[in-house]
Amino acid sequence: MSDESAAKSAARTATGRVGEVDASGATHTRIRPFNTKLTYPEQSLDNDLCQAVVAGNTVYLRGQIGQDLDTRESVGIGDVEAQAEKAMANIAMLLEESGSELGDIVKVVIYLTDIRFREPVYRVMGKWLKGVFPVSTGLVVTALARPEWLVEIDATAVIPESRG
Repeated sequence: MSDESAAKSAARTATGRVGEVDASGATHTRIRPFNTKLTYPEQSLDNDLCQAVVAGNTVYLRGQIGQDLDTRESVGIGDVEAQAEKAMANIAMLLEESGSELGDIVKVVIYLTDIRFREPVYRVMGKWLKGVFPVSTGLVVTALARPEWLVEIDATAVIPESRG
């Protein structure tokens, strides 16, 4: 194990966080780090990623799909509303783990595999983000990382100074 890897491992806490300091002295925290070997065992991948990064007072989330983050099992297969619900629940959970919350979201990007999914997905998202007013971009894509995934929702939030 390299010195850098050992330092990262030492920085990891029981909550799945890795803290680092960049060249400018600014810190960032990685939430729920994982390796793609476990998430995509059928693919030949070996990438170290995480579900969220807190950099300063900004929280960047990995695109969330209908997947249980603890078991990596897909949920709501064939049901875009169930997948959107799980994606939004994951977003809420990750923001809480990051020191933020749904009301702090400033931007969402929604990826749909079929334009007909727009209305049901936006209804689900609208329930979770009522009164938040983030900027939003919606895209229709050919496919997501796994064929059973129908929607992916990416969010960026801030941590207000009063909580930071």
